[in-house]
Amino acid sequence: MSLLNPSLAAARDYPTPWQNRLMPYLLLLPALAVVLIVVFVPMLEAVVTSLYDLVLWKPNAARFVGFGNYVKLYADPVFWTALWHTIIWIGLTVPLQMGLGLVAALLLNREFPWRGLARALVIIPWALPSVVIALMWRWIYDPNTGVLNDLLLRLSLIQSAVPWLADPGIALYAVIATLTWQGFPFFAVMILAGLQGIPQSQYEAASIDGASTWRQFRHITLPGIAPVLATAGLLRVIWVANSMDVIFVMTEGGPGYATHTLPLYAFIRARKNLDFGYGTAIAVTFTIMLGLFVALYIARTMKEVER
Repeated sequence: MSLLNPSLAAARDYPTPWQNRLMPYLLLLPALAVVLIVVFVPMLEAVVTSLYDLVLWKPNAARFVGFGNYVKLYADPVFWTALWHTIIWIGLTVPLQMGLGLVAALLLNREFPWRGLARALVIIPWALPSVVIALMWRWIYDPNTGVLNDLLLRLSLIQSAVPWLADPGIALYAVIATLTWQGFPFFAVMILAGLQGIPQSQYEAASIDGASTWRQFRHITLPGIAPVLATAGLLRVIWVANSMDVIFVMTEGGPGYATHTLPLYAFIRARKNLDFGYGTAIAVTFTIMLGLFVALYIARTMKEVER
């Protein structure tokens, strides 16, 4: 039959319309299954755990308390201290990384000798493990043998060694400086890629029209890299918000609660106190807060793109 009517045989070789519609979902199914198992199942377990008074060193006393752990948060002064520190942590670190990365990208986008080597070296802080960076900067901040105090003393900028990580007033900002140094290469690489996509003809036309360097930066460079800044900024907010390894290695949240952030506080309650119920409640609360921020950020960005 197929020999007599070749069109029927050819029709069998092509997928039907419903198969075409179903194929993308079938191809995404393995990835979706992995995400469900690796991400959403642990998230669901965390939500369930947060509803229990679960302390590992007394497992027989575990009991369902509903939203009791969440009610305790509002009466926990450490939670509010950690929340404020988290706002400072994100609000200073991300803009500083973005600003430093922008300056680095603008410099690396210029023509100068050994530019390729400079572009490679700028990646080093980002490539190093966080634990290595934390230990390195902990030695730099050391009040007795640290190079930072030694340099400032030689320049007569300070009169005595400063305990950078032992002073509650400056410990958080010292750690912020560390994470700023670690994270600015991410912005530098992303922004540099965005700069490469701006046509040089736009700068040439602006120069012919008499536009100054600042006006070229404001009306050509910034609009050209705005999508990159928006995407990189959102990603970095999420990463910085959840970052706690640098803080833990450098200060373990101290002195006192001076460098406590919400992820670190949740980790300490679950790891040191073995209070998994309360620690998980802190983590779930912070996840909801961060999710709301991300949703508002995306909604605002989409509105600006539509304009």
